[in-house]
Amino acid sequence: MTLVRWNPWREIDTLQRQINNLFEENIAPSGSFARNLVRVPAAELQETEDAIHLKLELPGMSAKDLDIQVTEDAVHISGERKSETKTQQKGAVKSEFYYGQFQRIIPLSARVENTKVTAEYKDGILNLTLPKADKERNKVVKVNLEQPTA
Repeated sequence: MTLVRWNPWREIDTLQRQINNLFEENIAPSGSFARNLVRVPAAELQETEDAIHLKLELPGMSAKDLDIQVTEDAVHISGERKSETKTQQKGAVKSEFYYGQFQRIIPLSARVENTKVTAEYKDGILNLTLPKADKERNKVVKVNLEQPTA
């Protein structure tokens, strides 16, 4: 029986190589890893004085597959991208498309009038215009600085 000394640096080196291998593979995650990821649409928020503008990427989805709910302080979006069933005689199909359900809650930085929200869905991009509530629009706070007395 041979006695082998334990070297903690060897284990750290092995871990480092495994992590590097993860990032050296394709940029798109591999099949088994991707199945465990929760996919949510990418979002972009822009705030102006009067409204909050929210853009969401939803490629390949139809408007009827989306459920959008707006509260005074958040946007709740959920939907399902359904797979297209195709039959092929020969060959294999590899797909990196994600099919299935998703949901996302996007908190808003200001209160909005959720009854006056407008939406536009075109070319896989959902644009929501969320008008700010009147009390948020005119919210100005004056700060008084007091001089310390000596």
